[in-house]
Amino acid sequence: MIFPLFSVEKPHMRAFHLSWFQYFTCFVCTFAAPPLLPIIRDNLNLTATDIGNAGVGSVAGAIFARLALGAACDLAGPRLASATVCFLTVPAVFLSSMASSPAAFFIMRFFTGFSLATFVSTQYWMSCMFSPKVVGIANGQSGGWGNLGGGVANLLMPLLYSFILNNTKADTPFTAWRVSFFLPAFLQMFSAFAVMLLGQDLPGGNFLKLQKSGEMHKDNAKKIVYHAVTNYRGWITAIGYGFCFGVELAVTNIIVSYFYDRFNLNLSLAGIVGALFGMVNIFSRSCGGLFSDFMAKKYGMRGRLWGWWTVQTLSGVMCIVMGRLDTLGATIAVMLIFCFLVQASEGLTFGVVPFVSRRSLGLVSGISGAGGNVGAVICQVIFFRGSQFKLEDGITYMGIIIIVTTLSLSSIYFPQWGGMLAGPKPGVTEEDYYLREWDADEQEQGLHKVSMKFAEGCRNERSCKVKSVPVVEESTRPAIDVV
Repeated sequence: MIFPLFSVEKPHMRAFHLSWFQYFTCFVCTFAAPPLLPIIRDNLNLTATDIGNAGVGSVAGAIFARLALGAACDLAGPRLASATVCFLTVPAVFLSSMASSPAAFFIMRFFTGFSLATFVSTQYWMSCMFSPKVVGIANGQSGGWGNLGGGVANLLMPLLYSFILNNTKADTPFTAWRVSFFLPAFLQMFSAFAVMLLGQDLPGGNFLKLQKSGEMHKDNAKKIVYHAVTNYRGWITAIGYGFCFGVELAVTNIIVSYFYDRFNLNLSLAGIVGALFGMVNIFSRSCGGLFSDFMAKKYGMRGRLWGWWTVQTLSGVMCIVMGRLDTLGATIAVMLIFCFLVQASEGLTFGVVPFVSRRSLGLVSGISGAGGNVGAVICQVIFFRGSQFKLEDGITYMGIIIIVTTLSLSSIYFPQWGGMLAGPKPGVTEEDYYLREWDADEQEQGLHKVSMKFAEGCRNERSCKVKSVPVVEESTRPAIDVV
């Protein structure tokens, strides 16, 4: 079995379970507040603008955190990078219980949201641990089970609040919601310790130990940044991810309030319905990863790109339909289809991202991941902040934006594999593409060999309809223009 999902064997599958669980706890902490907003807004006298600003803050903080964490993964490894973020942000979760004003509530949500940067370490870790043939399902499943935390928060927090209110000395609503924040905070702290104590960065060992022993090259930060920011494909994947994951974050922030206000559901029932949106992550994102791997097996990288565009465009269509419905049953049914498609698009995104750059994998993942948070901020500010739009109208307009921005995927082109609208350049190999990230001196020292090993494993990204390009020895390979 290529991907034994329920194994915890070290190092590969243990890393898989540690990474998704850590990201899951960060998601729960970041979205612990939205399902309790009907109570919190009365306690802190929050206006619609205050709530919108806090929603923006919760996803804005992770934009730069994801970029920084991507670079940290390239330099120090995913374990140390992700655990550090968790330890630094968990105090904000505990302090959320002490918020006494709209400004304090905003600050706590802003700093708690930094923890969502652990998505980058999750995807980096999986891309290092698993081969190109299964990287789609590995990234999709770990990211999907992590994103599941949003749905669990919508379900858990109202139930936890009710339990505390009815069964403890915190028997007033304005006290019970504060006590509720302690459980997710402890979960996040526990996950950070587990990652550091039980995980392993790479199949061959841990980053710092391998670098200290000389078995692994300690890379140059400037060159990592250069090769990441000059590769336009990473910026396009950021746009695409901005309007699948970004949409999921924006909807997670408003979905409980949407059903509570629009369909007059009580808080617990609205929380259960809202939880369905995130709970679909149990299988939806991994389905996107599986579909990406399937399309690659049949049609190579071009298949991955066409699959991504198709699924994400359909998610925009269903988003529009959801915003136009005014009956509870139909809205829930369409919401389930919409959330499956938007979350599958996330899995399809990270079926492509690991191939953009090998040397700058962490930072490219960070750029793409940060794009998701930028998309969330855009959606939150334009459609769900204040009273400019009714929630149902904001959802409709967001669907239109999804369809339009997804057209940008047609510009992604790999010279060795092609793109959506054109085939590969004649004579260009995988080695040519990844070798360009290493200069002549670095090649002479053999620092590029890890990238060459990855390039060899990437030949399945060629379309079965394209003749294989013979591999030329490095010493005799002619210079080829690779863009």
